[in-house]
Amino acid sequence: MTYRAPINDILLALNHGAGLKAAVQAGHYGDFDGDITAAVLEEAGKFAGDVLAPLNRVGDEHGIKLEGNKVTTAPGWPDAYQRWAAAGWNAVSGPEAFGGQGLPLAINAACTEIWSASNIAFGLCPLLTLSAIEALDAHGSEELKRIYLEKLVSGEWTGTMQLTESQAGSDVGALRTRAERAPDGSYRIKGTKIFITYGDHDMTDNIVHFVLARLPDAPAGTKGISLFLIPKFLVNADGSLGAPNDIYPSGVEHKLGMHASPTCTMTMGDSGGAIGYLIGEENRGMLCMFTMMNQARLGVGLEGVGIADRAYQQALAYAQERRQGRAAGSNGEGMDAIIVHPDVKRMLLQMRSMTAAARTICYATAVALDISVRAKDAKVRADAAARGALLTPIAKAFSTDIGNEVAYLGVQVHGGMGFIEETGAAQHYRDARITSIYEGTNGIQSIDLVTRKLGANGGASVWALLDELNGIVKQVEASNDPAFGTTGAKLRDALGSLERSSKWLLEKVASAPNDALAGATPYLRLFGSTLGGCMLAGEALAAKSDAGGDAQRYVTLARFFAENISVQATSLEKTVIDSADAVNGADAVLLA
Repeated sequence: MTYRAPINDILLALNHGAGLKAAVQAGHYGDFDGDITAAVLEEAGKFAGDVLAPLNRVGDEHGIKLEGNKVTTAPGWPDAYQRWAAAGWNAVSGPEAFGGQGLPLAINAACTEIWSASNIAFGLCPLLTLSAIEALDAHGSEELKRIYLEKLVSGEWTGTMQLTESQAGSDVGALRTRAERAPDGSYRIKGTKIFITYGDHDMTDNIVHFVLARLPDAPAGTKGISLFLIPKFLVNADGSLGAPNDIYPSGVEHKLGMHASPTCTMTMGDSGGAIGYLIGEENRGMLCMFTMMNQARLGVGLEGVGIADRAYQQALAYAQERRQGRAAGSNGEGMDAIIVHPDVKRMLLQMRSMTAAARTICYATAVALDISVRAKDAKVRADAAARGALLTPIAKAFSTDIGNEVAYLGVQVHGGMGFIEETGAAQHYRDARITSIYEGTNGIQSIDLVTRKLGANGGASVWALLDELNGIVKQVEASNDPAFGTTGAKLRDALGSLERSSKWLLEKVASAPNDALAGATPYLRLFGSTLGGCMLAGEALAAKSDAGGDAQRYVTLARFFAENISVQATSLEKTVIDSADAVNGADAVLLA
């Protein structure tokens, strides 16, 4: 089916829910003109709908092919990528010094949602290139920036992240890929990496790989890992491409979804070792890689938002067309469209409200990251960096869980036809599944939230955020608008559960860490459903204050989310606190 970017929803979430408009007015974005946001997103939506969306099913059915150690993408893929890069979309948030447009990350975040919604397998490629740009710009030498950064920013070349090995998945410190120093200051890398997204393809002339490896004298574990830049083709002094490097795709994975995105096994060292160049310092590769991973985690969260919105749009269209049964009390002839049935309405409202909540959380993360580098005041930057760090695991895990749940509901709305590939609903369901796994599983995001982000600065970032959310709830209560129903009361209860759970976990992390870890995943869900509910309420209030806005639908969405999703907070609180004994005593069941 066709895709239409929900520009009004995106702008409301970006400007009000995520706070972009207030941040611009406060001067945190320098001379950025927020008025161009709508124009940029309108153009992105047009390109996505006209060029990328029609290729989504083509890519799923055709997939990719590996022949002669070269990957060929689906028909239309290379041309679409060239048009996408030529239009400047890869350079939206790139540094201006290297040909980028220098627009805020928040604007690019909205674009990332649009690319993911229209064609998630396509959008995954530039998502990784953006992460590569961040790492190279932050940690690379001036010489490497001069050679590679401009072409990565323009999209002429793409980038990859290469961490995973067969014995080293989430435990990156167990990797075995080796690097040896060469007399000319470069390195020779030997080893094999698996699950490498867009490790090879035919859309660009060169691919710039960012590879983790261990030097012979490196310390054990993650403290002994270095990051290297390894081009597919070596680059001559004049910038032209030289000989192929000693790195190639030796296999591709056959996957549940994302068929059009090549997932490669990459082999290095068959001919003496791939020539690589150090990024940052020796044995400090994880610091550099986390620059890439944090950016990528937000991007994957936005993939969850995008696939959720696409699944919702398709389910809504189907519900308006499919005729089955009669509405209660109907006196007309023939069958009614299924959208008249309350349970179908409930599913569609759940799909749209959860998508909207995840969208705003991701955008708020991007705004915080923007302010952390753009604001003039040092304290403002530091507070924003802490906010961004706190929100990143929530943006990644909550949003990708939502993507999976909304895609599931999309199949359900279609009924039996949802189980048939021709409708396309099944593809969204399959494509969504990986998002909660890669770039750090959602369980790892929960652990990160509880063990690192919650207690940072004594929990100051959490309490500051809760104060802001409390302010939104007060405004809902003070509005006395009956259209909000019990939104204020439900959100206040959720905030109470979040506050109590946070305090309990802060204590347990130090005194009984396994108890805290047992409740980490339900805590992240509690955090996301409370945060998302308050943000949607804030957006509804903003829409009501705009005389030209369509306020009623946003009030309805906020109310539905509060009364159906945020209301689960009290149960999640009990799960966080009460389930530790059962989880930690599970060996009697699991190992019996």
